[in-house]
Amino acid sequence: KLACDFPLKNNYFAWQAFARRYPQPGEAALPAYLEQRNYRTIRANTERVAIHHANLIKFLAGKDAASVDRFVLLDAQDWMTDDLLNDLWTEITRTASVGARVIFRTAAEPSLLPGRVSSSLLDQWRYEAEASREFSARDRSAIYGGFHLYVKRAA
Repeated sequence: KLACDFPLKNNYFAWQAFARRYPQPGEAALPAYLEQRNYRTIRANTERVAIHHANLIKFLAGKDAASVDRFVLLDAQDWMTDDLLNDLWTEITRTASVGARVIFRTAAEPSLLPGRVSSSLLDQWRYEAEASREFSARDRSAIYGGFHLYVKRAA
């Protein structure tokens, strides 16, 4: 998938994997945050970024209910115990506003949440199966089995 499913000119993940570097100017696309044309915009908005070195469960525990609308988890859940997954999703569910979105990748194709996270938590979320399949197909990194999207339901 990494070598054949996407043009190398558009896939900086493939450049990292095969050339062990990002492309030089003019060779191929860079991640948007490294493109010269975006430098001023990024530089002008650095004060809007807050970096936290913290356990996410504890970090979310300090947030107000329904105060977060986006969560990006990558593949960290693949390595969590069921107890930790339930603790994490308890805080995600508590802090998520209606319509909040959670995206994450998994090593395997299917979502790892059903059967591991309490149905009382998962029932508060809508799994976007079609969008998840589409995002998985467009994932140029080619190192994950699945990309998943959950949306918080109204109470």
